[in-house]
Amino acid sequence: MPAPTNRFKANLTGDAPQIGLWLGLCTGYAAEIAAAAGFEWLLIDGEHAPNDLGTINEQLMALSGHTTTPIVRIPHNDPALIKQVLDMGAQTLLCPMVNSAEDAREIVQAMRYPPRGIRGVGHVLGRASNFNGIPDYMATVEDELCLIVQAESVAAMDALEEICAVDGVDAVFIGPADLCADMGHLPDINHPEVRAKVLDGLNRIRSAGKAAGIIDGDPKLIQENIDGGANFIAVGADLIVLAGALRELVQRWKPS
Repeated sequence: MPAPTNRFKANLTGDAPQIGLWLGLCTGYAAEIAAAAGFEWLLIDGEHAPNDLGTINEQLMALSGHTTTPIVRIPHNDPALIKQVLDMGAQTLLCPMVNSAEDAREIVQAMRYPPRGIRGVGHVLGRASNFNGIPDYMATVEDELCLIVQAESVAAMDALEEICAVDGVDAVFIGPADLCADMGHLPDINHPEVRAKVLDGLNRIRSAGKAAGIIDGDPKLIQENIDGGANFIAVGADLIVLAGALRELVQRWKPS
């Protein structure tokens, strides 16, 4: 029996963009609500949300009975952390602050078993192998793993073709906020120079034969990103949606 099929990875080559949502509420209950809404992928954020291995594992368990694909963004690209998150069942990783092809190669190494990489062998203790219930796990798992590297600096954008050429990189995700900051335009994420850099990057990623992703909350920019080549896109974040709806409710009914 092989490792489970990674639907998100399989659909990256399709024509229709995959629509996702950022998860920052750090609970399995909230993650399951988002899954029931129908998103094709959900990003469990371990970089800016207060997630730890326990809350990430809880959310992976909550999403296991749904058709949505969980993606885990780790806080830093430590091989030990990559190993733990893969063993707990994540098949798709979003790795932040990848500024060069060498950065990308080091992450690929951490996701592969020897002799092709450095991932330690301990899957029998985790959900990834159905607790040692998948006899062909080690022989098939790497075909189903998906690596998304995050380009969020001028250096990364300058090196896009080299990063895309790394064997094992499946997609590049442009981080518009950090890119905006690195370009000196924060907090104007919609600055014309930033938007031009983003759209140029999406086109270059696709031209290099890799999938391109991004996040935005503005419907106009979401459509612009899709038209520009993004084939997976986060259209918001659970925490932002909740906070906005609660503020609106208070403003509507609280006496002035």
